[in-house]
Amino acid sequence: MKEFERTFDSLYEGMQDLSFAGVRNWKELHPGAKAVAFFPVYAPMELVHAAGMLPVLLSGAGDRLDIQHADSRFGSFICSIIKTTMEMAMTGHLEPFDGLLFSSICDSARNLCFVVKRNYPQMYVDFLHLPHSTSESSVDFLDAEYRRIITELERLGGAPVRQAALNRSIELYNEQRRLVRCLYDLRAQSPHLLRAWESYVLIRSGNLMPVEAHIEVLKQALDYLPTRPGKKRDAIRVVIEGAFCEQPPLELIRLLENAGCDIVEDDLAIAQRWFTEDVPLTGDPVRALAESYVQRSVYSSVRHDFSKPRWEGLAEKVRGTRAEAVIFLIAKFCEPAYFDFVLFKKKVDEMGLPHLLLEFEEKLFTFDRLRTEVETFVESLVFD
Repeated sequence: MKEFERTFDSLYEGMQDLSFAGVRNWKELHPGAKAVAFFPVYAPMELVHAAGMLPVLLSGAGDRLDIQHADSRFGSFICSIIKTTMEMAMTGHLEPFDGLLFSSICDSARNLCFVVKRNYPQMYVDFLHLPHSTSESSVDFLDAEYRRIITELERLGGAPVRQAALNRSIELYNEQRRLVRCLYDLRAQSPHLLRAWESYVLIRSGNLMPVEAHIEVLKQALDYLPTRPGKKRDAIRVVIEGAFCEQPPLELIRLLENAGCDIVEDDLAIAQRWFTEDVPLTGDPVRALAESYVQRSVYSSVRHDFSKPRWEGLAEKVRGTRAEAVIFLIAKFCEPAYFDFVLFKKKVDEMGLPHLLLEFEEKLFTFDRLRTEVETFVESLVFD
């Protein structure tokens, strides 16, 4: 029990490490192998893994890196994660990586891709075009885009990507996603056994390690947590929405819980929950990944599915977890999140649910104002 409880501390330390020691150690154990980082929100990690490479999600630098160079490359009203990622590149922190993948999240992320590419022409930097439609032609388009990426990965790694390797990678990531879903189910049913900040650490840390190692961490957690001693508390069941890209500081998640919130659902670290069901292991694996993205993805502010509005996805999330309130946790200057906030708020109002809008930055280090807002919100519900 004590050994597992210490796991949270070690995983959190790994999340905070801007030297990416885990990536460096992996490359030392796999001479000649490459590591490819990707910017939130989603990337086809299976393709990178099947190429014998380590996929790693970049999550900015939080408050651990002063901005000294990135401000000269971007305007003032840009989200924190864009600037800290650029700062990491310009200060050598991304040296362990052999490639960087970006995708169509927002204008700022698109610009970041090409600013990095211009400044570091010796590195493999690519922009992955993800479709914003659910038509069959979108599957064809994404199939072709994935095959283009595979060609680039083969050039980078110097070896072909085999179908058997792709199937094996899909199998592993299906298992990881299944375990993550189990972890969320456990938290929604028994939040006294697994706090949201603990779940956050367990899942987000997997973005920095081989999928095989993360699967073992999740299995150990799911073996231990159901029998963990814990006492139920009188708290408000809430859903967090809006933090799909830039991630809030861990202290902010703890603040919400300490103020009396049981966070039963969220859109944090969403890459590991991207598909609503397993990617099929029959037929062409590249086509299966493309079809899963187009037809079996979770709703997100960076993915448009006109057949199923995003606000209906939020409503299903609320109903499925018996949430009593919604907290909109939105990164400062995040245009996609603020565009959707209007639509989400309208739906939540129709459902008669109380809600609270909070704005954060990854480099946030003072929480007094937010603490007051959350405590006031929770007290208004408890004593209503």
